Amino acid sequence: MHATLPRLETTDFPAIRRKRLDTLQVNLGYKCNQTCVHCHVNAGPTRTEMMDRETVSEVISFLKASGVETLDITGGAPELNPHFRTLVLAARNLGVHVMDRCNLTVLLEPGHEGLAEFLPANGVEVVASLPCYLEENVDRQRGKGVFDASIEALRRLNALGYGRTGSGLVLNLVYNPQGPSLPPAQDALEDDYHRHLAERLGVVFNRLYVLTNMPIQRFGSMLISKGQFESYMELLKSAYQPENLESVMCRNLVSVDWRGYVYDCDFNQMLGLPLAWRGRPRVHLRELVGADLTGNPITVKDHCYGCTAGQGSSCGGALS
Repeated sequence: MHATLPRLETTDFPAIRRKRLDTLQVNLGYKCNQTCVHCHVNAGPTRTEMMDRETVSEVISFLKASGVETLDITGGAPELNPHFRTLVLAARNLGVHVMDRCNLTVLLEPGHEGLAEFLPANGVEVVASLPCYLEENVDRQRGKGVFDASIEALRRLNALGYGRTGSGLVLNLVYNPQGPSLPPAQDALEDDYHRHLAERLGVVFNRLYVLTNMPIQRFGSMLISKGQFESYMELLKSAYQPENLESVMCRNLVSVDWRGYVYDCDFNQMLGLPLAWRGRPRVHLRELVGADLTGNPITVKDHCYGCTAGQGSSCGGALS
């Protein structure tokens, strides 16, 4: 694995500061039942980092005290954490909206029977990765057989009401490019997804989010191996749109790792760039209970051009 941070340290990305915190993004661990080429977490079946019960309790305490509106749960495959359901139930009891960033195939994993039914029972929004609507492309990026398993999981979610008009159960899909290129226009691609999945596979969903591949961890290492890292960074910088700065996710979100340490975003977490707070080398979530982060400087490096290139990219898809 090639280290990417040394290539991103020197940057001319503009300084930005936080707005009001409304979303807590929590990474429950890096273990995953898939090993995807584009993964910026370097997640996989052999990863052992998992959030423990004590840290989950600290997340719940922060939710109670902070008044954040959304809990965005991610991984790895966050559902593999044995405390996933505990966290979801606690957040919902507090009236917090919960998003589950699901790779779909985890819903079919042995030992996770009833998981698909648990999600709608608790009004969880599912944000599911499906990097293409064609089998060949998905299996190339995520592993052989993943496409068929993903479609089976989507049909199961549809049968439970997800993605269907009037159900109130939101199912959004996520697209990533196959390689070192910017994603196409989100609205046009969403139309293609709707048409293909409905007509050929009988699958429905609400929205499609397009995400730019970030030049870090597994994807960044692959770019270095192929001699494409510098050209990809040039692409991101040449497509920079300053108006996207207003809407980047780090303005209103903090990212929490499996140990409870806090970062400006999930990408900074993977690069080991902690939230800047009162001169400390790193800050734990428990230390931020009652704190107001509004106006706090955001740690930026060259990878931040990935969020501001072209139509922009965030955990909620295109920015413009």
